Amino acid sequence: MHEQTMEFSVARDKDSELKRNLTIIYDALKEKGYNPINQIVGYILSEDPTYITTYNNARSLIRHIDRDELLQELVKAYLQA
Repeated sequence: MHEQTMEFSVARDKDSELKRNLTIIYDALKEKGYNPINQIVGYILSEDPTYITTYNNARSLIRHIDRDELLQELVKAYLQA
């Protein structure tokens, strides 16, 4: 008679959306001939969106990513690797 309780995780969905958007941004920068790592680091350090190309809506996507959250996820991923 007991039904299993469904678990809802906003954090997991948010992490996957962050990764998806960052991948789109990375790919757009690479396709336009930029060094994606350098450009993303430039954006993180300065919060200047002009480091990110407008191609494939990448600049708009980066503006929706919280820099502190992005840094937390990058450090977490680096230490888990």
